[in-house]
Order: sequence, then C-alpha cells, then structure tokens
Amino acid sequence: MERLNYFIRRLLLIIPTFIGITLLCFTLVQFVPGGPVEQMMMQMRGADTLADGGFADSAAISEDYRRQLEKHFGFDQPFTVRYLRWLTTDRMGMRMESYRYPNRTAWELIRGRFNVSLIFGITGFLLTYLVCIPLGIAKALRHGKTFDLLSSAIVFAGYALPAFALGMLLKMLFTGINEQYWDLLPAYGFRSDNYASLSPWGRFIDTARHMLLPVLCYVVGNFAVLTILMKNSLMEQIRQDYVRTVLARGASATRAVWGHAVRNSLIPIATGFGNVITLMFAGSVIIEQIFEIPGMGRLSLEAIITRDYAVFMAILALTSVLGMLGNVLSDFCYVLIDPRINFQKQ
Repeated sequence: MERLNYFIRRLLLIIPTFIGITLLCFTLVQFVPGGPVEQMMMQMRGADTLADGGFADSAAISEDYRRQLEKHFGFDQPFTVRYLRWLTTDRMGMRMESYRYPNRTAWELIRGRFNVSLIFGITGFLLTYLVCIPLGIAKALRHGKTFDLLSSAIVFAGYALPAFALGMLLKMLFTGINEQYWDLLPAYGFRSDNYASLSPWGRFIDTARHMLLPVLCYVVGNFAVLTILMKNSLMEQIRQDYVRTVLARGASATRAVWGHAVRNSLIPIATGFGNVITLMFAGSVIIEQIFEIPGMGRLSLEAIITRDYAVFMAILALTSVLGMLGNVLSDFCYVLIDPRINFQKQ
C-alpha cells in the first residue's frame, strides 16, 4: 500500500510539473524573434520589393498588416488567454495549425513521424542494453585480464568519436557517396521508393538496411557509459558480504554471481529503462539529420529553426509527459529488481 501511494503521488505531481514546464517555455516563445508574424511580414516586404522595386510603401502596409496577422495567430489576446486556449481548446497544441505547413495540425505532423521514431528508438534502446549489459558482466568477471583491457580500449575509442563524425564516416564508407568505397547501404531516408510494392519480408529487409547505420551510431554513442556502469556495479556487488555468505554456504561462484549479484547490480542500470518512452519519439536529432531520417528529432529541429512554435510546443508537451512517465517507470523497475526498496522516508 505504501508503494501504491508513492506511485499515485508521483503520477499526480506530473500535472503541476507539466504546467510549470509548458508555461515557462510558452512564455519564452513569446519573446523569441522571428515568429510567424515577422516571417509573414518579411514575405510581404519581399513581394512588395518585387512589385514596386523598393520599400516605399512597405512600412505602411506592414503596420496595417501586422495587426491583422497578430489577430490571425491569436497574438492580440492576453498571454493567459493564449496559454489556456493552447492547454485546453487546442489540446496541448495538438490541434493547432502548423505555421510552416498550412492546413496541417501539429498532431498530424507528429503522427506522420511516429512509426519512424518508434522503430529507431526501440531498436537502438534494446540493442544498447542487450549488448552493454552482457559486455559489462563479462568485463567484471574478467577484470584486469586481456579481454577487459582490449574491450575497454574499443569501447572508449567509440565513445570518443562524436556521433555526427561517426555517422559521416560510415556514410562515406558504406553508402557509395564516395566512389572509392563500398556501395552497400542506402545513404539516406527510412524506406526505398518501391517500399509499397515489396513483400513483407522485403519490407523488413529494406527498413533494416536503411536503419543499420543510424542505429549503429546511436548504440556506439551510449556504449561506454552503460558498459562501464554495469561493470562497476557488478564488481561492487561481488564484494558485498551477502555474496561471501552465499559462497560460504556451499553455493557455486556461478550461482552467487548470476543468482544474486547480477540482479542487484541492475538497479543503477534501471535508471535508463524509463527513457525508452521518450526515445521512441525523440530519437537523435544529429543522427536523423545526417541520414535524413524523417523522425521526431528532425521534426523538432525543423520546428525550432523555422520558428514553428505550434509544432515545437506540441512536441515539448508530448515529450515532457513521456519523460515524467518514464521516471515513474524507472522507479517501478527498481521495485521489480529489488522488492526491498522502500521509497518512503524513514
């Protein structure tokens, strides 16, 4: 019951936290230059220049047009009214029309990138944990030996290479953009042009070929921290008294490690379990940009660059809720790994 009350409080705290995050960002957005009104004004000045050969009449037209544009985008209303409308009527901005893509709401744009980010995020997340956890365990059991030293050198070499540099290197080596190297994989995109005409197995292979290099960049970028964290956590657990007690009672070293120490060493690793929710949507902005993957990360970057506040705020609202739910999920994973954990104050 105490744990249930704790999780209920955590879920209820999401509401004020969400309001605080979105209210702060909504306030900052109002003062950032280059918004939809300014962009429309620049387009009008450009059209006036082409028509008249100068800016003689643009000032008068702009001042009159500015009031109309502010009314069109709702900037003529008080700040609190705009925020409440965004929160309630526009359903956290999901129903707002994109400034960059007319006649398309923010949710329609987000929904169009959902499948891409889902595949990219979950695949990268699972591969990272499926590789790093066993590797960390192997390094801990062979601490100081040749395998540990060689694997550490490889892991840290990959970690030292920035994601964008690794992405460009892999793209140059394996996608055929440089004729001196191999043309084995697609250079950009998420699917081929003939994807719809492929068989189910052909679609799987096509998606896998497009996602191989981006996912590899993502996994390598998170490799070192998670591997070393798993290794150090297991080595710390092996030194604990309960492991020596298990060995003293006649259990084998394999049972002591795999039956007791490994489970407890997963507790620090569980902090990242909740991130899978946000990774399904956010992905990696840099990697998506390099390989031109139409995912949520690239959409958020485009929204920031083009000052598409409607889409930016909708993505912010979605990822904020998912991030907070992910934190609650991480706490739930703690309880599953070690039921002795008590979140109540002693």
